[in-house]
Amino acid sequence: MRFQMYLTEFCPYCVMARQLLEQLEYSFDEIRVDLDHDQRRVMQERSGRSSVPQIFLGATHIGGYDDLSAMYRSGALAGLVAEASGETT
Repeated sequence: MRFQMYLTEFCPYCVMARQLLEQLEYSFDEIRVDLDHDQRRVMQERSGRSSVPQIFLGATHIGGYDDLSAMYRSGALAGLVAEASGETT
């Protein structure tokens, strides 16, 4: 299962989120809300938030970079990824 990240090109938190996902070798799709205003509306409907990035794993809303980073540090992110991919932990 791939992550989805709603982002803008020059957002520093978006850059950090991208770097963390790449470092962890997690696949993700980027959805540029600065180029596609319909996708910004979709992001807001899905997350209830207007800030970027907004990160999802399937239907699960992770949140922004701070949320992603906290989940990584606590080990919860690895558990979520394992659960989403059907692995047992």
